Amino acid sequence: MTKSPRSASQTRQLILNAAETLARQLGPANISLDAVAAAAGVSKGGLLYHFPSKARLLEALVADHMERLDIALQQQQSSGRANAVIQSFLQHFLDEHAQCTPPPTGLLAAFAENPEMLRPVREHSAVFLERIKSNASDPNLATLAYMAVQGLRSAELLGTPVLDRDAARDLVEWAQTYLADQARDTPEDR
Repeated sequence: MTKSPRSASQTRQLILNAAETLARQLGPANISLDAVAAAAGVSKGGLLYHFPSKARLLEALVADHMERLDIALQQQQSSGRANAVIQSFLQHFLDEHAQCTPPPTGLLAAFAENPEMLRPVREHSAVFLERIKSNASDPNLATLAYMAVQGLRSAELLGTPVLDRDAARDLVEWAQTYLADQARDTPEDR
């Protein structure tokens, strides 16, 4: 029985999945195109067809991550439950946090060298915040929770975390619980 060939989009997603796994294990700055190709089961030429450089691969990885988060937030927004979007955003952070990925050493340098890598983040962040605020029982509180997570991520990226991992998790879990309690006290009119 012969395997049917993969489509270009399937191969591209396979490469992105392999790159994400390696980035979680090694840190994004420490992955190589050779390692990603091997993990994806494609030739290096096949990888380069989709992503002509490591910078383009990392940019696509960031975009893919942001798009998946966007889909999750859209689904929660369509539920109509107050605070569902910010709670989903906080849960996404906690899920990532639980992965215990290594600090993104070198990623800041990659962003400085190629600011275009941040384009997907810029494009999605404002949309995420508007989606969060439009679903919130208290838009200012939801904005504060969103900014707290962004601050935690930025501090980690810069290598200047003020809270240790457990304290950061506890803070975000507290915010989740507080927002859930507040949503229960808010009429379902959203």
